[in-house]
Amino acid sequence: MTSVLVDTNIFIDVFGPETSFKEWSSRIILNLKPDVQFILTPIVWAELASMAPREEDLMLLLSRLSLVREPVPFSAAYQAGMAHVQYRRAGGLRERTLPDFLIGAHALVRSHRLLTRDPARYRAYFPSLDIISPETHP
Repeated sequence: MTSVLVDTNIFIDVFGPETSFKEWSSRIILNLKPDVQFILTPIVWAELASMAPREEDLMLLLSRLSLVREPVPFSAAYQAGMAHVQYRRAGGLRERTLPDFLIGAHALVRSHRLLTRDPARYRAYFPSLDIISPETHP
């Protein structure tokens, strides 16, 4: 079974306020669900904390997706750090935070596909990462 690491923005689209990507994100989750194993990284979990007042509430909200919780491998953390160094040396601003690099490196190191609606940030630093986005799956 194929594994897909889900980026924070997808969860926010599906479970958060109305956005222009809500329909696409909801549809792609439903279309993929029968054929893939969705992966949840602690980085995304931390970014989603603001969506629920208690951790149990967040667990309940996401329970329908049968997410597999997976720790960030040390090799992914190293690759994320190196990508962040490259980004900063190229003039990247601090607004582009390390969590994005941890998510991309995690997906790459574990050979997961990455489901995101913002593929440019990942393609630039992880060009071989298999990305599912509105551009690849309209």
